[in-house]
Amino acid sequence: MPQMRPYESMIIFDAELEEPAIASVLDRLTELVRSGGGERGPFDRWGKRAFAYEMRHRREGYYVVTEFTAEPNVAAEIDRLLDLSDEVLRHKTMKLPDRIKPDRSNPDKGKKVKASPQSAAVTSPEKS
Repeated sequence: MPQMRPYESMIIFDAELEEPAIASVLDRLTELVRSGGGERGPFDRWGKRAFAYEMRHRREGYYVVTEFTAEPNVAAEIDRLLDLSDEVLRHKTMKLPDRIKPDRSNPDKGKKVKASPQSAAVTSPEKS
C-alpha cells in the first residue's frame, strides 16, 4: 500500500478570473485529495502579484498555495488536473520532506547566540 506523503502546491491563476472560477478549481483539487483518502490544509491566498516577465500574454496572476497529504498517485492526478485547467497559468507541486522532529537531547541546539563585541570586530588590512 502506498504511503501518504506531504505535498505543497503553488497555483497561479489568470488574474482576470472571477472568484467563482478560482473556487471551482480549488474545489476540484479538494475533492481529489479527499477521494484519495488524503487531507488538505487551508488555502493561503496571496492575491494578485505582478510577474517578472510576461506569461501567456499576462503581466500578473492570482497566487494560491496549499499543503496536503496524499498518496503519490493522487498528487500525480492533481498535477494532471492543474495542467488541463484553462484557468491555471502555471503550477508547481512539490513533495515536502517528512516533518523534522526536534532534537531534545541538546536543548541549546538551534538557538541563536549573541556575538561578543570582540568577535564582531572586523579587522581590515591597513592602507599604506
